[in-house]
Amino acid sequence: GIKGKLSVCNKLCYAVGGAPYQITGCALGFFLQIYLLDVAQLDPFYASIILFVGRAWDAITDPTIGFLVSRSPWTRFGRMLPWILFSTPLAVVSYFLIWYVPVFEDGRVIWYLVFYCLFQTLQTCFHVPYSALTMFISEDQKERDSATAYRMTVEVLGTVIGTAIQGQIVGMANAPCIPTPGDNVTADGCRPSLLSQKTAYNIASGVICSIYVLCAVVLFFGVKEKKESSRPRSERMSFWQGIRLVMGHGPYVKLVMGFLFTSLAFMLLEGNFALFCCYTLGLRNDFQNILLVIMLAATLTIPFWQWFLTKFGKKTAVYIGTSSVIPFMILVVCVKSNLIITYVVSFAAGVGVAAAFLLPWSMLPDVVDDFQVQNPDSRGHEAIFYSFYVFFTKFASGISLGISTLSLDFAGYMTRGCTQPENVDITLKVLVSAAPIGLLLIGLVIFRSYPIDEERRQGNRKLLQEQRETL
Repeated sequence: GIKGKLSVCNKLCYAVGGAPYQITGCALGFFLQIYLLDVAQLDPFYASIILFVGRAWDAITDPTIGFLVSRSPWTRFGRMLPWILFSTPLAVVSYFLIWYVPVFEDGRVIWYLVFYCLFQTLQTCFHVPYSALTMFISEDQKERDSATAYRMTVEVLGTVIGTAIQGQIVGMANAPCIPTPGDNVTADGCRPSLLSQKTAYNIASGVICSIYVLCAVVLFFGVKEKKESSRPRSERMSFWQGIRLVMGHGPYVKLVMGFLFTSLAFMLLEGNFALFCCYTLGLRNDFQNILLVIMLAATLTIPFWQWFLTKFGKKTAVYIGTSSVIPFMILVVCVKSNLIITYVVSFAAGVGVAAAFLLPWSMLPDVVDDFQVQNPDSRGHEAIFYSFYVFFTKFASGISLGISTLSLDFAGYMTRGCTQPENVDITLKVLVSAAPIGLLLIGLVIFRSYPIDEERRQGNRKLLQEQRETL
């Protein structure tokens, strides 16, 4: 093929590697809170500690592993791929154990904390090298953008698959709720479940583990990593030097901060949507289908956003995409429980989720290129840029999960109650509507000052091309 051109097969194999991260992330994001509260029956306070510590731990391991990856030697399989190969088997085992309820009662908090942290670490060993791989499959910016679009489509598809597998299998096993005095519970609320909930979670995690392994194998055998022949690597730098370097680059900081607030908003929505559907809207038996609609809408609209950003530029796309969700977030809280309206709102939310998903990742290579134009002597820091990016997303989700579970505890959440006290209702409305809208608006204000428009992006592309040709 022509230098730097990737075949569709290459792009697909590369894209498939993004699925495990999303499938497991989605299952954990939507279901871990409800699982810890209602199946493992932990106290909400301990559940919030597990969710928060797990994410905070993850946030620390990310840059550390990014740093180790950028230091790792070249092997005959490449520099990134061995990480992916070796972390997979261990990651799968620890993931399975998160969804297993141990027989003993006393050490459960420790059990979930250990395996959650362990899984996050091993998955980082997969995902940081994988996302940095974008820079090593081709030197051509168009090809990288195209591979990123493939990857995003598969990743959003991964969230659909994760939501579907987990939701549909677990949905077959709705635990009967526990009436509090004064509840008028219909027979439906307490129907006997087809499967015990514990078994359902085990089956779902088994299926997800096998997909994880399959994707890793496809990625490993389907992608060739290019050694940077033309470019000398700059001398190694310490961890803190690396941080100072990337954090000193203005466009990167703006992109990361803007992204941090928008992703925090979506994480709050994601983490509490299941509880909101079950308790506030009373759609206990439909929520797995509502989640599916959101994710399917996101998958179907990724190609649209890809077209939109090439036509109108990435910055415009961020604005329109992110703000399009706001009216629907308001609507879902104002309307009384109505299944059809809930489905319409979910579809519209999915369109915004697609934009929030694709755009920050497609903007990141531009920032890395911009950095290289301004620091032509500095090489080989791609992994650091990518790992901090992942770090902030994870950190956002940790904060949002911790805050949510604590606020619910504070509002008097009743484990597996058929109905919840009114305070829980109000809290859930704030968590899925008011708080996310506020965060999205902050994010949009930050994106206003993001300096890389189409003109600067094209200029950087030319300059880098010239730099490569002079080497």
